[in-house]
Amino acid sequence: LVLPGPHQVDADTGGTWSHMCICWVYPTAVLSLYGFFANCRVAEPFLTPYLIGPHKNISEEVTNYLFPIWTYSYLAILFPVFLLTDFLRYKPLIVLQGLFLVTNYILLCFVPGLPAMTFLQVNYAVVTSTEVAYFSYIYSVIPAEKYQRATGYLRSAMLAGYTFGASLGQMLISLGGVDYFFINAITLGTVSIAFLVSFWLPMPQRGMFFKGKTAITGGSQSKQEGEVAVDDAKEAVKDEAEAGAGTENMECTVWHLLYWSLWWALATAGYGQVFNYIQLMWDHIEPSASSSIYNGGVEAVCTLVGAAAALSVGHIKVTWAVWGELALGLFSAVGALAVFLMGFTSSIWACYAGYVIFKASYMLLITITTFQIASNLSMECYALTFGINTFAALSLQTILTVIVVDETALGLDIVTQFIIYGSYYATISVLFLIRGTYTACAYHYYPEKTEAKEQENEPSVEAIAAERF
Repeated sequence: LVLPGPHQVDADTGGTWSHMCICWVYPTAVLSLYGFFANCRVAEPFLTPYLIGPHKNISEEVTNYLFPIWTYSYLAILFPVFLLTDFLRYKPLIVLQGLFLVTNYILLCFVPGLPAMTFLQVNYAVVTSTEVAYFSYIYSVIPAEKYQRATGYLRSAMLAGYTFGASLGQMLISLGGVDYFFINAITLGTVSIAFLVSFWLPMPQRGMFFKGKTAITGGSQSKQEGEVAVDDAKEAVKDEAEAGAGTENMECTVWHLLYWSLWWALATAGYGQVFNYIQLMWDHIEPSASSSIYNGGVEAVCTLVGAAAALSVGHIKVTWAVWGELALGLFSAVGALAVFLMGFTSSIWACYAGYVIFKASYMLLITITTFQIASNLSMECYALTFGINTFAALSLQTILTVIVVDETALGLDIVTQFIIYGSYYATISVLFLIRGTYTACAYHYYPEKTEAKEQENEPSVEAIAAERF
């Protein structure tokens, strides 16, 4: 594979390769700063107590009417936003997310009544649907060899912001006795900073699918200088693909991706339901009006434990092609037991512990799943797969919401909901334990095939670079 030398001109950006390597720092730093403040939502762990308390006083409508609106709106908005994100080249959607975050907390702070809170759910659906722009933007403005480092910085900034915000909220409430209104006002300030920071982001000159005018009509001199390197890169990848994989291996890879994507969609749907309604479960076990609550502290601990679990994946030496599906089944079983614990316990501390275990196991598995899918695909295909999996997960979550939560259907109480979510995760666990056992047995009898597939699936920075050319 031939890459541009340190003084050669890059065909897409018109700058030197060394200059491009230096310039990756600025967009990464600005986007990380945005991610920190956008996720530093001091009031988020205390949203349910705020809504059902004297400030909003809508306790009767929260569970079976208000929260389902977010799920339905998210499903309706996600697909068009996913298409617009690449077409508009990411930055406008990040700015839009910052604006709607500001609008979200203006509504929470200053606009009373159920209609305002109903509109807030639609508003927040726009915020969550535009998260794809945050995760995709950086890949359109930095060189491929910086992907891993930049992704680590962005993820760390998000986790740091969320942990700091949850911890600050808990300290203000537990130690300072600060009212929920002022917690929301502080959050309005942090998301306003994020909104202002979003304007500092440089505008990408290309997208992953819609390449943009600059990328298509770049100067003829740059195109001639980069043409040989591009052709050589593509030819190298083509030759390697033809030499390394036959029809049988390709079929195995497709099924491998399908199983990981299936778990992603199924598990994320269940995780979304637990995450959305956990505050209602906490309030059911120990009403916030009658005692001190520790929602912020628990969310901060969850984030730290989950981040540690996710980071540990990079240091675990496991043949994921063999043991990955079995791991999905085993840790899904752990998640199912944790959800059952939250549903059946009458102790708030046991419920807190179950939530920490559940969230940590999910973050561990979603990290493994993301790596396994990304290692088999180009960046463009990975972005498309990410969108499809997210849409499938949200569709399943909507079905769960319609049947289990919505007042027009079963409209079940919060305890029964969590028992159903635990059963849902237990079903996922059984499916993947069966599949994982089969895969492990197949490896025992045919180890050479699995070892060959594992080597083929190792990600290559050079191959990613060739795809970007």
